[in-house]
Amino acid sequence: MKTMQVIFLTLLSVLAASAHVLKFGRCPKPAVQANFDATKYIGKWYEIQKLPTFFQKGECGTATYSLKSPSVIGVLNRELLDDGTINSIVGSAKAKNPAEPAKLEVSFFETSPPGPYWVLSTDYEGHSLVYGCSDFGLFYMELSWILSREPTLSAETVEELHGILSSVGVSVDKMVPTNQDETYCSPMNQ
Repeated sequence: MKTMQVIFLTLLSVLAASAHVLKFGRCPKPAVQANFDATKYIGKWYEIQKLPTFFQKGECGTATYSLKSPSVIGVLNRELLDDGTINSIVGSAKAKNPAEPAKLEVSFFETSPPGPYWVLSTDYEGHSLVYGCSDFGLFYMELSWILSREPTLSAETVEELHGILSSVGVSVDKMVPTNQDETYCSPMNQ
């Protein structure tokens, strides 16, 4: 029993230090976008805000989605690091259950398990609200992104999306803005 406690406390401290949002309890099960259509979702999205993560260290974040097959979406995530280099990662996403197409699982490495990528709200042309949550016994880890087809998004839309997140217990005060300044982000367009 003592070994399990040590493992649990070690895992908890590693995850807590990694900048993820951890909470005690189990993941909420929010409603997702009704009648989600992946063919309308493909294209480029700009990151407007996110819950902090250990794997995103830069600014100017974008996600570009492409249709690899009728059931698989290609993922290309890019960001500008402080040293001026562009960090990118390629992956794929697919619905675990075709009856729930807005509940995607995204994979970036063949050896790692897929992570949840649930589209809670999108109008396909302006905004997208993405949520992911993983249970770890007594606690859970949340991820969330507010995305836009343009580098900016109206304050009214951001507040509306915050309302959706708040309704399922997400601490929107922990969301951090992503710098999408045109001049600062210009290396992303070269």
